[in-house]
Amino acid sequence: MTTATTISSTRRRRAFVGAVSGHLIEWFDYGVYGFLALTMGQLFFASESPAVSLLSSFAVFALSFFIRPLGGIFFGPMADRIGRKQTLLVVMLLMSGSTCLIGLLPTYASIGIAAPLLLILLRCIQGFSAGGEIGTVTSFVAEYAGPRRRAFSTSWLMVTAVLGLMLGSLVANGLTSLLGQDGMAAWGWRLPFLLAGPLGLVAAYIRLKLEDSPEFLALHAAGGHEKAPLREAMRWKRALTIVFFVIVLHSSIFYLVLTFASTFMTNTLGFGNSTRFWYVLLACGLAAAVMPLGGAFTDRYGRKPFLIGAGLMATGSMFWFFQAAPGATPESFLPPLLATAVSFGLYVSSTYATMTELIPTRIRSTGISIAYNVPVAVFGGCAPFVASWLITTTGDITSPWYFFVATGLVSLAALLVLHPNDFRRAAAASVPTSSTGEAPPAADSPSVRPTAEATA
Repeated sequence: MTTATTISSTRRRRAFVGAVSGHLIEWFDYGVYGFLALTMGQLFFASESPAVSLLSSFAVFALSFFIRPLGGIFFGPMADRIGRKQTLLVVMLLMSGSTCLIGLLPTYASIGIAAPLLLILLRCIQGFSAGGEIGTVTSFVAEYAGPRRRAFSTSWLMVTAVLGLMLGSLVANGLTSLLGQDGMAAWGWRLPFLLAGPLGLVAAYIRLKLEDSPEFLALHAAGGHEKAPLREAMRWKRALTIVFFVIVLHSSIFYLVLTFASTFMTNTLGFGNSTRFWYVLLACGLAAAVMPLGGAFTDRYGRKPFLIGAGLMATGSMFWFFQAAPGATPESFLPPLLATAVSFGLYVSSTYATMTELIPTRIRSTGISIAYNVPVAVFGGCAPFVASWLITTTGDITSPWYFFVATGLVSLAALLVLHPNDFRRAAAASVPTSSTGEAPPAADSPSVRPTAEATA
């Protein structure tokens, strides 16, 4: 029986590179819209008010997130039935294709109302694809890693998500600096979207060469894969509920640092494009740098205490972020921005590992797809829109702190009720059973040897 400890290092490395490279491109494709929100609002949502155009653009950004749970419901069970590899290939092609088509769209000035409708359609396809990606790729990487390196390995998915958005920021903001707002509005905005085509083909080719995860193959060989994963996942309500609420903070701070902060610094604080560019780059780089460190720490010492500490830091730093905004200068705003970025990196370093350890292998992709995508839609995709709406409605640039701090408190409450038995139950249900009724030995199974999560 092939387990995560018996596979060759070459196969493990190939699987890891294939998963994270595709994830990088997925996030470049999905996130570049956020960095071009101001331009997209002007080109696709005609209004005399710049604030209304921006809100409309962010509303489309949020709408694509509400499609993500549908993608998760479709692709999650597919990954649990036929395998992780094939599902990863399909979602990669869907994301890259829809992103590339956005770059070919005519604008409102050319075809009127049809332009924003087509944009909404393609953003929904992007959301559908993203909903299938996260549960599948997280399961794939975690199952290759084994429990001793699960947080460290899955933290690299977060690193590549940040790097994908950084790449989007580099391309979008770099083009803006090079071409100016007029050049971007004329034709430059198309280039980042068109780049998704060749990048997606490269990633799809890499994923085509992968082998499925050892845990899934062992489960499939024993005839233990779930034929109705969606129905079975509904029996794990406590686990799904805990994952849901743990991800609330993960979602809100992710999009605060990586999407909204860029627009906030330019539109609200009046910082120049150059300052925004370098601040976003620095914040993203710092967050990415601490993610593997946090993951390695929780692999050794446990998830719960670390996540509670990081959650407290994240909640406090988001409050500071907005309280520091009135009268802020680039110099005075840098400390709260970097504090938010560091606490963001530490918190999300181990949330993916925690998800995989709370949901058994046979329904892992389905369970994650459901429990992750819904809070991301409600508290992540909506974060830029809610923050912009609060500022526009109240006239108070500090007002978004109510929303962001509330998300932190919700996740902290979920972490407080997390219990070691939640991990043990999922671990026991993950051991594959053969047709003779005997469970094959799995040296790296959490139910066989103690791991960090057992002391959570």
